[in-house]
Amino acid sequence: MNYRTLGRTGWKISEISFGAWAIGGAWGNVDDQESLAALHAALDGGVNFFDTADVYGDGRSERLLAKLKKERKENFYIATKAGRRLPVQTPEGYNRKNLTAFVHRSLKNLITDTIDLLQLHCPHPEVFYRPEVFGMLDDLVKAGKLRHYGVSVEKVEEALKAIEYPNVQSVQLIFNIFRQRPAELFFAEAQRRKVGILARVPLASGLLSGKISRASKFAPDDHRHFNRHGEAFDRGETFSGVDFETGLRAVGQLKKLLPPGASLAQLALRWILEFPAVTCSIPGAKRAAQVSENIAASDLKPLSPATMKKIEALYTKQIKPLVH
Repeated sequence: MNYRTLGRTGWKISEISFGAWAIGGAWGNVDDQESLAALHAALDGGVNFFDTADVYGDGRSERLLAKLKKERKENFYIATKAGRRLPVQTPEGYNRKNLTAFVHRSLKNLITDTIDLLQLHCPHPEVFYRPEVFGMLDDLVKAGKLRHYGVSVEKVEEALKAIEYPNVQSVQLIFNIFRQRPAELFFAEAQRRKVGILARVPLASGLLSGKISRASKFAPDDHRHFNRHGEAFDRGETFSGVDFETGLRAVGQLKKLLPPGASLAQLALRWILEFPAVTCSIPGAKRAAQVSENIAASDLKPLSPATMKKIEALYTKQIKPLVH
């Protein structure tokens, strides 16, 4: 496993980390013992950064990470998120009372006194234009409730606005072979300001794992069943906003570009690591075998310029008109 520095925190974090949405819920049936085995496998493979949220299984994944911390002696970082517990996303919901309550709830779930990294969880766009919200986060840092804070965003424009606040240490956003726009302007600006980038949905909800086909069936409680067109939350969170059939056709072409012995998931994760601005990608996993496959991408050789150009051409022709 290779490590990269997260923003100005000084933390060296695993460039393939662990996204804990799937072990919380909204990805079909999950078993806590199987999830814990996946978390242990991540630590065994050198992962030292875990990304979760208070709404993943209503705190389920936070509590699993607390259990992992109890069972292991290694030091690792836990990033969680706050804001999506609001019944309706409004700028006014991001007030001191609510933010403090969300933080205290996560502290309890994680069985800790201080959250390593708290991220605003894809808040209402107007929140990024309210300096007082970030002032409240500064106060929570001063009070010892948070070590650092960052944001999770849906749009590049929100990311650019967020990093104008001097104490935002990280930005989490969708970045993968099917969602390339952040690399155009945001990456250079984030590097200039020394802000970490967490690439979420790196495998496009499993499309880029190469294991999904037209015959694949998704459980009713799996967002790949109920949110394909943004019925429940932002459409980009499911298959990166790409039409399912279009995505499958593109996957068929990507499989022709695999390095010897590599899986499509590993190609997709290695592609993200070709961008120095990215601190880490956070693929989700429900089973230990998935974790092992994901983290092996860190040891792959860099992709050739020819492969990178072919991926860019495929994106430009087939995917970019749909999502860029």
